[in-house]
Amino acid sequence: MFDVTAPPQKKATRYGFGEGLVAAGEKDPRVVVLGSDITGSVMTSMFRDRFPDRFFSLGIAEQNATTVAVGLALTGYVPFMSTYGVFASARNLDQLRVSVCYNEANVKIGGGHAGISVGPDGATHQALEEIAVTRVLPHMTVIVPCDAVEMKKATIAAAEEITGPVYLRFGREAVPLYTNESTPFKVGRAEVFREGSDVSIIACGAMVWEALVAAEELSKDEIDARVINLHTIKPIDRDAIILAARETGAIVTAEEHQIHGGLGGAVAEVVVRGHPVPMEFVAVNDRFGESGDPDELMRAFGLTHREIIAAVKRVLARRGS
Repeated sequence: MFDVTAPPQKKATRYGFGEGLVAAGEKDPRVVVLGSDITGSVMTSMFRDRFPDRFFSLGIAEQNATTVAVGLALTGYVPFMSTYGVFASARNLDQLRVSVCYNEANVKIGGGHAGISVGPDGATHQALEEIAVTRVLPHMTVIVPCDAVEMKKATIAAAEEITGPVYLRFGREAVPLYTNESTPFKVGRAEVFREGSDVSIIACGAMVWEALVAAEELSKDEIDARVINLHTIKPIDRDAIILAARETGAIVTAEEHQIHGGLGGAVAEVVVRGHPVPMEFVAVNDRFGESGDPDELMRAFGLTHREIIAAVKRVLARRGS
């Protein structure tokens, strides 16, 4: 379905977020956006420039911005509040838990600069825990799109299709752009990006491309890997995961997130109850980030197709294949 043999075009998912906000705002006058002094970084500036009367700058005060967003939601608006993921999820947890989720408020949170690939900003700004933090909250939908096109679709869907809290995770650095308008996307439904029968690689965000590259390389060793884009972490697509476990008999997960509590843990929770099979996990291994070049950090933290290939071979050895 996707050609990974040629150098891909690249675009940061944050641009898809900005484009999605504008598209949602054009369709629905209730859509408003709240900024936290980093509008250019998370691309809420696109919405601000298009709809200045529906954009509110609340400064570096994420907790206040979230509380204001709840008030707007409870009076009928569809507010998006966006800042860096570390602040949107960790500093903001009490507001997310009590003000947003307890009230089932129709608030959308954009968590930008997610993952280790933020690079020079370092550990304080590299959001590596927010999937775990947000998916545990009742009523919260958690989406991690794989590229800028899917990010735009997810942002529009958050406004149009979901009445309730949504956390959208996206990055700063340019990543491969390989889906298009015709590529299927539906909140809560995983998409098989490559068919395979020997092992399933389940990934989200930037790691989906790495999974596709890994699958291509594995095919040279006559290992037939299925690649699944699990963009929606919650509600999770149990049927797709259990089917993958049943049909391939082994699973590897890949994510730009801590190994505990993220995509891998969510998939394991389904597998252990639905159809237990051997699993391996490619993720940040219980450590804080560091400052550095984004690509170098991805290699240093073991978040490339090479680590996925190694994990596939380990899990197949454990299974006895």
